Order: sequence, then C-alpha cells, then structure tokens
Amino acid sequence: MHSKAPLSGNLRKMQTRLEDVAHYSLVLDDVPIDMNAMIGKTIKLSFDGTINCIACDRLTKKSFGQGFCYPCFRDAPESSECIIRPELCRAHEGEARDMAWAEKHCLVEQIVYLARSSAVKVGITRASQMPTRWIDQGATNAIVFARVPNRYTAGLVELAMKEHLTDRTNWQRMLKNELIDADLVATKASLTDTLDADLRRFVDTDDTVCSIDYPVNRYPEKVKSVGFDKHAEIEGHLAGIKGQYLIFDDNRVLNIRKHNGYRITMT
Repeated sequence: MHSKAPLSGNLRKMQTRLEDVAHYSLVLDDVPIDMNAMIGKTIKLSFDGTINCIACDRLTKKSFGQGFCYPCFRDAPESSECIIRPELCRAHEGEARDMAWAEKHCLVEQIVYLARSSAVKVGITRASQMPTRWIDQGATNAIVFARVPNRYTAGLVELAMKEHLTDRTNWQRMLKNELIDADLVATKASLTDTLDADLRRFVDTDDTVCSIDYPVNRYPEKVKSVGFDKHAEIEGHLAGIKGQYLIFDDNRVLNIRKHNGYRITMT
C-alpha cells in the first residue's frame, strides 16, 4: 500500500521479501509503504526528536544497540551477549536472560551461511529468517553451509569458519556494489574439509546458491552516511535500496536499521 498523505511512526528495519529483485516495505503507523515504488522520486524524512525503545516502548534520549533504551540494552534478551557472540549462548544448558525468549530464538534450528558481497563472509541466522537476513546484509549470493540445532552449536561452527573468512560486511564497498569474485559452492567444499568430525556432520548437503538483485538505479561512487542525530530532515532523490540502506542520488546513504525507534514523518 502507498499513501500520498504524510505518514508518521517509529522506524523499524524495512520488511523484505525476495522477488525478481529484493522488495522493501517501510511500515509507519501500521501502514506498509512500498519503498521500491519510491525509487526515482524525491522523499523527505523528518525526525521529531522522539525515540522510543523497541523493546519496552519507553522514551529514551539516546538509542543503544540499534533501538534499545539503556536498561533494555543491558537486560533484554534481544540484546544478550550471544547475539553478537553466539558461542557464548548457554540456553541449551538452561541459562538465559529469558528462557521463553531463548526457546524461540536460540533453541531452534540455526543456519550457518556463506554470503558474497564485498567479501565472502560467514554468518548465522534462524532458519525462519532466510532470505531476510541475506537481504538485510546486502548479499548478492548466499549458500547454506550448515544446519544446527541451537545457537551455541552455530557459534562453534562460525568460530571455526572465522579462521578462514570474515564475519563482517564492508558496508561501504557493499553499497558501491564492489563485489568479490567467488564460487560459494567451491568455498563451502573447501571449508567443510577444515572442520572436525563433530561439526562436519552438520554441514548441509544442499548446494543451492541464492542470488539476490537489488532495486538500485545508480550506486554511489563515494559513500556519505547521514543520520537523524545530526540532521532532523533528510530529503533527496531516492536512487535505490540495498541492505537496510536508502541510497540517494548524491552519494548520501541512510541506514534505516540504525534508527530503530526514531519517530519520523515521511513525505
């Protein structure tokens, strides 16, 4: 749905689905805005100074960890240490900030994947989050490396892979569409041989490579990141969307996910 009237609401990362190209919706006040339809048009996003925590909804002067107030950043299960370092997860031993949350997020099937963009990187996501996770990271191709029963085991596989691959995306190179040339099937095969037998049994036999195209008319030559902490209004001609970034035709980019909880009006 698209409304020409200004819509206001607290930002959340754009919702995605994989079609011929990645499709993006920005939801404001429960109304989904077709962002692909905005490409080629001028849009304005105005921040009113309000930030609500994405976990408890309380007002916060500053956002921590992409959308939390400080108490939730410190205590909420969504910001647990194992989100960044899954090998530290202890949910399988009955320890978690919130076991009910952990049962839905940590004690379910996890995917260890290889994704190609500026480099080949290793990552982890819940099985239910594919291909959303790959789109959010701006991956051009991705392959399932292993399927494991919990977050802790995924962390062990990822740790072994990090001896050979990065676990980070160079976001500037990703946005400029500077891609590494790599064969994910061959990379998967060579990395499988480096695993010990206990972890190798989780390697997935399906070598299907997912390919993702993005709705971008023009990639930036140089990347200039802008945000609402310094600019109350961000206006420009939308040239494309990749990852969770809006790309304007003057090389500016806006990371929507970084501003989770910020209340904005879009016209």
